[in-house]
Amino acid sequence: MQFDQLKRRDFITLLGGAAAAWPLAARAQQSDRLRRIGVLAVFEIDDPQGQALIKSLRGGLEQRGLIEGRNISMEIRYAGTNLARLPALAAELIHQGDVEVIVTHGTPPVQAAQRASNVLPIVFATIGDPVGAGIVTSLARPGGNVTGLRLIATDLGAKRLEILKETLPRLNCVAMLWNPNNASLALQFKETQAAAQVLGLQFQSLPATTLDDFEPSIKAAANARCDAVISTSDTIQISQRAKIVATAIRHGLPVIGEFREIADAGAILSYGPNRADMWRRAAEYVDKILKGTKAGDLPVEQPTRFDLVINVKTAKALGLPIPPTLLARADEVIE
Repeated sequence: MQFDQLKRRDFITLLGGAAAAWPLAARAQQSDRLRRIGVLAVFEIDDPQGQALIKSLRGGLEQRGLIEGRNISMEIRYAGTNLARLPALAAELIHQGDVEVIVTHGTPPVQAAQRASNVLPIVFATIGDPVGAGIVTSLARPGGNVTGLRLIATDLGAKRLEILKETLPRLNCVAMLWNPNNASLALQFKETQAAAQVLGLQFQSLPATTLDDFEPSIKAAANARCDAVISTSDTIQISQRAKIVATAIRHGLPVIGEFREIADAGAILSYGPNRADMWRRAAEYVDKILKGTKAGDLPVEQPTRFDLVINVKTAKALGLPIPPTLLARADEVIE
């Protein structure tokens, strides 16, 4: 009898110990599982500048202990310039990729992801004006399931025009190539237009919503005797930067833009946020969300690093001398 009681007591003790150990094992198994991160990219898979941004995101994740193949996996979908594919790709990430958070960039892909799910956290590495586009309620309290980093900083359009005027002292007319269907560009357009008026410059709007609009729009700027073309952060323009620059140069017009990629493509200069830095900083949002913070509780951040890149090679080809004082201030000079 005592032997039976002893066996029963040992069994209960063993069972209790197993029950206590099970949650610990379950938690360990849960913490070791791969966390799936989706990336919705609006560039081609073979775009080196685009892959550099993905690399920056990976680097930011690794700094926070999130290492691909060890504790995270990345599901990447490339839309290229075909924005019509965005809804299907966003839905694919959510329903087939089984991701916990989506990282993307630009207004159209963010809106596509938002329409695909109003629950899954979405982080924009770069975007123009998320409030104006109706993507977030406010910068301080985004609400909903979306947050990230915005491109627009106060007076950035004015600063870019001031640099252009310093580069081209006889600057009289400037044209802006922009997409009126991109809600985030409305604020950028208005700020640049107001800055042109302050500087006493003629300002011409060049609406361009498709690839076929670039040639006639730039030709219109040349016919209007404009002195330069401003390219924007519109998704299609970024992906087609080489075509835009080549078309403008063919008409004798220098191009300026926001990101160093367009200077690499032959624009005379670029001044704006460092996109690689912003993609790296987006990893912090991902890390916090995976740890349980709601996307809508994370404030939208402003850019903190701005780069001035000057393409001397293009300037020489157009017969435009760059002032030495401007060259001295450049973060990078392309010879």
